[in-house]
Amino acid sequence: MATIVLSKVGGLVGGQIGSVIGALVGQQVDAELFGPGPIEGPRISDLAITTSSYGQAIPRQFGTMRVAGSIIWSTDLIETSETSSNGKGQPKSKTYSYSISFAVALSSRPIASVGRIWADGNLLRGAAGDLKTPGEMRTYLGHGDQLVDPLISSAVGPQCPAFRDIAYVVFEDLHLGDFGNRIPALTFEVMADDVPQLELSDMVPFASVDAGSDSISAISGYSDRGGALQSSLGVLSRVFPLTCKTGENAVEIGLRSYDLAEALPLPAPIVSAEDRSGNVEARHSVRAAAGKSAPKALRYFDVDRDYQTSVQRAIGRAHQGREIMLELPAAMEASAARDIASHHSMASAWQGERLQWTIAELDPAFTPGAIVGLPERAGAWSIEEWNWTDQGIELVLERVSPFSANDLITGVPGDSNGPVDELPWPSIIDAFELPWDGIGSSALPQIFAAVTAEGANWSGANLYLEQQDALTPIETASRRRAVVGTLVGDLGASAALTLEGSASIEIDLVGADLAFSSTTIASLANGTNRLKVGDEVLQFLNAEKIAATRWKLSGLLRGRGGTEHAALSGHTAGSGVILIDDRLTVLDPNQTPSSQATGIAAIGFGDEDPVVSQITSAGQSLAPLSPVHTAMYIQSDASWNLCWTRRARGQWRWLDSVAVPLIEEQESYLVGIGPTADPSVSWTVADTSLVIASASASNLLANHSGQPIWVKQIGTFSQSPATLIATIS
Repeated sequence: MATIVLSKVGGLVGGQIGSVIGALVGQQVDAELFGPGPIEGPRISDLAITTSSYGQAIPRQFGTMRVAGSIIWSTDLIETSETSSNGKGQPKSKTYSYSISFAVALSSRPIASVGRIWADGNLLRGAAGDLKTPGEMRTYLGHGDQLVDPLISSAVGPQCPAFRDIAYVVFEDLHLGDFGNRIPALTFEVMADDVPQLELSDMVPFASVDAGSDSISAISGYSDRGGALQSSLGVLSRVFPLTCKTGENAVEIGLRSYDLAEALPLPAPIVSAEDRSGNVEARHSVRAAAGKSAPKALRYFDVDRDYQTSVQRAIGRAHQGREIMLELPAAMEASAARDIASHHSMASAWQGERLQWTIAELDPAFTPGAIVGLPERAGAWSIEEWNWTDQGIELVLERVSPFSANDLITGVPGDSNGPVDELPWPSIIDAFELPWDGIGSSALPQIFAAVTAEGANWSGANLYLEQQDALTPIETASRRRAVVGTLVGDLGASAALTLEGSASIEIDLVGADLAFSSTTIASLANGTNRLKVGDEVLQFLNAEKIAATRWKLSGLLRGRGGTEHAALSGHTAGSGVILIDDRLTVLDPNQTPSSQATGIAAIGFGDEDPVVSQITSAGQSLAPLSPVHTAMYIQSDASWNLCWTRRARGQWRWLDSVAVPLIEEQESYLVGIGPTADPSVSWTVADTSLVIASASASNLLANHSGQPIWVKQIGTFSQSPATLIATIS
């Protein structure tokens, strides 16, 4: 804003030169007013993504950290085709998917394990070690004796390196469909050490580290991206002051202690020959300065927010002026980060007071970083420097804040809507035949597979034909979850003649997110809301959710598609229920023999073993429908006139003034007396009636009294269920 205003003013006063000068001044004003606050320490960036660049340093990982890594090997894209069904009556479509194999280097220091993996911000690998996308992953921990990866070796040949001393992972045939057919931006949760904290002895292995000052427990993870070791230690020392002492043969490094209870008493200072007045202030030069400008906030990677960048501010009233932000590229918890920010803020008022203290003899305990106490002065002081002079040993001291860094201040990481980490659900499959619905060829069975899972994160399954303990791939895959459940209570028998408005059933679905929906009478007549219960097909009018997975369906139309015989038997609690809609997978009858001995196997991402279902209701598609409207008339001459009405497969509705088609190759019926499987007497006729002469009728009455007379339609492939005509009496 100031840039625009002052540029205009400068132009009015000094022309073009004045406009340029005004713009420069305005930019400085805008930077001061609206620019980011001062930053102390290296600038922390958001999480980097996986790259593949020559000359890029492979960082050392410490503790537990989320890192990007570098791609060190990759194959070309691998193309795979897949044929899928678009629903009943729709042509099949062929889709192409792509996968790739590649390796990613994570650390130039050995690690303990790899945890979660994020791809484009979503979980690719869960905390349990499960991949959310098809593929395989192998981890190499970066030890000096690790073996060559067999996949890379097969592609590269005998010159393939083992990448020893580099921790890396190999993805084999990772499917890229979820990532736009490209390698996604990957970040990895690397557990470099068994304990999630930074050990100075690991970071500076050649130095001697005191056991009590080795661990920086506040840091859960740290990534050293290379460069001068002094620079890396300087980043840490800005937040966690370190001590470094050098000797003839070793370097000693450690975490500076601020335990005021262990302050060492300093001896009285030396009185110089030039000062005999006894003025203590003259014996040591006191320099009291205003408190340093200290950071009031800390920016870091928050462990509880999946290592996303976060900020914690110091407690207390906000100070005037610009906020100074301290940046630490390390993984921490919110409470530890806020404690550090508060400690730095509160200590700033004390750390500005320094003084020089000259003593005659140097005690080995009085080394830089030691906490000491002074005679006749309250508080504790830290030895910052020491120097040899002709007057003695001159120590530079700085007052230590009385605020204890051990009193942890609670910090809150805030809400985080991270990706849901769920194990892949195992597949559920039910293969079956349905009565022919009039679409397609009447000579081919209609075989379906209802494939589903309990959870919404199910990614589909490939289907196989199981015969004689062998699996043969079917050119069909299921990607949509079918609505499947079980009957809660018994469903009684029904004559399946009219809409039973008061009838209802309760169903438990396998998943809470699966659902039914209500419909209208007109839609019901057009075939919507069809449900398979056992061998019966019924329709329902109303659907009501009464619990998480339980639904109540009412307004039932039973025995649809010629399944009245199943409706007459009823169904017991626990019977399988399947919603018949476009989420079912249509199986090619040319690849799938219709037999109860035929099994359909599903293998999904969450299936350790194939899930197999035998085909139920086998032969139902090709079986003719039972005749209806049966009657038996006794004529005046005592002869019997048996008659019935023909039905046809695929004719779910009765249309006025329209003759029912035959569908079968020829019209033929079997009329029998006694058991339907092995009748005592039978006739085969080519019409919808049979006349039994009076003499034969008298003989049947005498020998078969009390037995049923029934009729079946003889179809091209099988016979229909029997329909009762009458009982001989």
